[in-house]
Order: sequence, then C-alpha cells, then structure tokens
Amino acid sequence: MKRIPLLLLLAASVAFAADYPAPTEGDFILKDFQFRSGESLPELRIHYRTLGTPRRDAAGRVTNAVLITHGTTGSGAQFIRPEFAGELFGVGQPLDATKYFLVLPDGIGHGKSSKPSDGLHAKFPHYRYLDMVEAQYRLLTDGLGVDHARLIMGTSMGGMHTWLWGELHPDFMDALMPLASLPTQIAGRNRAWRRLAIDAIRHDPEWQGGDYKTQPQSLRTDVEMLYLMSSNPVLRQAETPTLAQTDAALDAFVASYFKTIDANDCLYALEASADYDPNPALEKITAPLLAINSADDLINPPELGILEREIRRVAHGRAIVIPLSDKTRGHGSHTIAALWKDELVKLLAASGK
Repeated sequence: MKRIPLLLLLAASVAFAADYPAPTEGDFILKDFQFRSGESLPELRIHYRTLGTPRRDAAGRVTNAVLITHGTTGSGAQFIRPEFAGELFGVGQPLDATKYFLVLPDGIGHGKSSKPSDGLHAKFPHYRYLDMVEAQYRLLTDGLGVDHARLIMGTSMGGMHTWLWGELHPDFMDALMPLASLPTQIAGRNRAWRRLAIDAIRHDPEWQGGDYKTQPQSLRTDVEMLYLMSSNPVLRQAETPTLAQTDAALDAFVASYFKTIDANDCLYALEASADYDPNPALEKITAPLLAINSADDLINPPELGILEREIRRVAHGRAIVIPLSDKTRGHGSHTIAALWKDELVKLLAASGK
C-alpha cells in the first residue's frame, strides 16, 4: 500500500524537474558540402534536437523558430538540463516549448554531427566558424523549412556564431542574444590559451599526425585548460580550499571528460575559431541584439572594455555584464539561465511583431 503514494510522489517530482517536452532528435545530411578551406565532404551530417512544433502564418512561413547554439567541445544536449531548459522551456517560461519551435543543433565537429573521430581523423576538412554557421543556416532552411527565426541565441562559441548570424543573414531573425562572447577577433589571453592547448596536441609525438590508437596524453592539457578557464577563482577556491581537494577535483573533471572527448575533435574545435572576426561588419546587424557577459568570465574579461565599446556600433544593440555573485559561474554563467532570463523576456517583448 505504501508503494503507490511513493511512486506518485516520484512521478510528480520528475514532472516538476522537467516541465517541458522531451527533445526529438534527428540528422540532416548536407550533400557535397564545400568548406571555405576548399575541402569538401560528400555528406556532412548535422545532428539536431527540437522541442515544440513549428507554427506557420497564412503564407506557410514558420513564425516561432528559436535557434540555440552551443560552445566549444559541447553539443545541443548541454542545454537539456535544469539550469537551462528547466528555467526556459517549461510552460509559462520565456522559451515555452508549447509556443516556440526550439532547434538545438550539434555544430560541425561536435556531438553527433560529422567529426574527425568518425574515421577521417586529421583528414577531416578543416572547418571554421563560417562553415558552422552555413551548416546551421542550411539545416534551418533546407532541413527544417525555417526561413525566419524569432530568436537566434548561443553560448560561448555559439555566442560568437550569433554575432556572425546577425551580419551574414541580417533579415533572418527578429532578435539576437549572444552570451559569453565578444564581437572581435580572438586575441590576447583568449588566443593564447587556445594556442597552448592546440600546440600541446600538435607537438605531441603520441598524436602521430592524428592517427593515434589511444588518446595522446597531451589531451589532458586541453581538458585542464578548459577546467581553468570555464569557472571563476572565487568559486574554485570555495569548492576546493585545500591542495588535496583541488587535485581531486581536477582529476575528476579530467576523468569525466576523457570518457567522451577525442584529441582530434578537440584540436579541430579549438582551431575552428581562426576565422572569427565580426568586428569590421558590426553595422550590418539590424535586428535587436542583447549581448550578455559576466564580470567573472576569464575568457571575456570585462576590464578589456571591448563589449561596451563595440556594442555602440550595433544599431539596436544593448550589452549587459552580470556582476560577480555566489550564483555566477565565470564563463559558465552563460548556461545559468536564472541569471539572465528576465533580460531575455525583455528582448522578446521589445522585438515582437
């Protein structure tokens, strides 16, 4: 008799924790995809997740599509978690999946999309951010029949893609929301840590030109750099106040990452940012744009003043830097939707038609 209430309580608890529909997954194949490097693939697979249903106007045009793009070495799956989907996708929440058609692709080289570790290894085409945005565009238009988006947003690398979307397809969206990114070429410390991680692999004899049988030990350096740059010093100190605790936390992070990461995939993902530079064409962005960074972001530190300076060149642009608090997570604040979802609501209201 006691089992029934317990099961009901468990079911209610699960429903509360995930008050949004489960994502539907699919693959879109782009035939004879031409990369800007001059390389090509006969078939480029773009994996994606969707939540919700497309709504169409009298002309058959989708009116409720939202594209959400992920960060370096991530995938669309990273958004299906309580601190993101649980704050945004539920009934009555800012991106209510009963109202919006949410599209979460895995970028080229990431997740379940085509990537070096599928078999080509270092013979995989050297993709760049512009290639990734082109693949996203073709997924929406050719694959899902979406020729206009209510919103395009992204985190970290996805934030950088969002700036590029605004320039390359200025009439495609009603609004843009890049998180944890800057509208300028990657340079300074941001470039240096990437080079450090890239060089660690490329100069490692165990990498064997990309044809290794087991993961080269240099991959550990890349993962440790991701650990270092993704949070903030205050949080790390609070979480690991002793030498032993710090070592244990770092080792656990590396061990967890090593279950799924591949050296070529990581190398390619880091090198993909080489063509990123939206700065010369910021004036081409015409859609309302809200850029959100955090004060404790080691990758995009606010003391550089870049975001505040360059946002003035975006006709309908606005920028916010979230102050350091016990709720921010450094660069990772981009996925803590409770920190910025009220601003998303304002952006949607201001850009509604």
